[in-house]
Amino acid sequence: MRIATRSSALALAQAGTVADAIGGAELVRVSNVDGDVGDKARFVRTVEEALRDGRAELGVHSAKDLPGEMPDDLALVGVPVREDPADAFIGAASSLADLPEGGRIGTASLRRRSQLLAVRPDLGVVEIRGNVDTRLRKLAEGELDGIVLAAAGLMRLGREGEIAFRFGADEMVPAPGQGSLALQARAGDSDAAVAAAAISDQEALVEFTAERAATAALGASCETPLGICARHMNGTLAVAGYAGLPDGSEWVRDALRGDPEQPAALGEALAGRMLGAGAGEILARAREEAL
Repeated sequence: MRIATRSSALALAQAGTVADAIGGAELVRVSNVDGDVGDKARFVRTVEEALRDGRAELGVHSAKDLPGEMPDDLALVGVPVREDPADAFIGAASSLADLPEGGRIGTASLRRRSQLLAVRPDLGVVEIRGNVDTRLRKLAEGELDGIVLAAAGLMRLGREGEIAFRFGADEMVPAPGQGSLALQARAGDSDAAVAAAAISDQEALVEFTAERAATAALGASCETPLGICARHMNGTLAVAGYAGLPDGSEWVRDALRGDPEQPAALGEALAGRMLGAGAGEILARAREEAL
């Protein structure tokens, strides 16, 4: 079995866990022509191209990068056990309230920017790009008071010790699919589908299904200030949602619990409530501001 993956340290670590889980596989590294720097859709396309041209049988994606619509010739064939989906703060603080007035926080995410400013409008949120090591280096050089990254990525890189604190969902709702990996294969490739199914986790798949359903019903993309996170809790499925403007001045937040046997319906129900509260208009304005 050959597994297509981007060549960043995090992507290789993620693909390596999949290769180990299926009993060994060759990692096929793919890169963008611009040096593996660009938008999330381009990251996904480079892996998909390796599946289409036969260089690999399985593709590994960060689930939060996957667009809502899957190409007809490719299929989602598995979701392994999920890592912690929370957002994590790295810096000299024990909570968001502990940050100094006007503190400079680095993030490349509009979702994180919106939720930080919704709670702490005094903060200076600075756009920061690059891989995990690049972002941590900028923090170490004293340019920032802190950065926000996905806890899952730090854990997969063995950097969990860098985390100062994790955000609760009441402060920052994670991105749809955050902490999950999505396994993709050519449609009709039964060998790849069987291998992926063998390492898939039902709870992770149910949570991802609810999150994708809510995202689709809201008409959102991975570049929108939207957080959706589903988690199994005491026999129920709890789904939280956040939609806001990039500056955090307007937002809608909601949460529902329901039947884990009906994840798509629960995600759509949450989206319906958020749309009724004005989330659609807020996200449309956020898209206009991004143009």
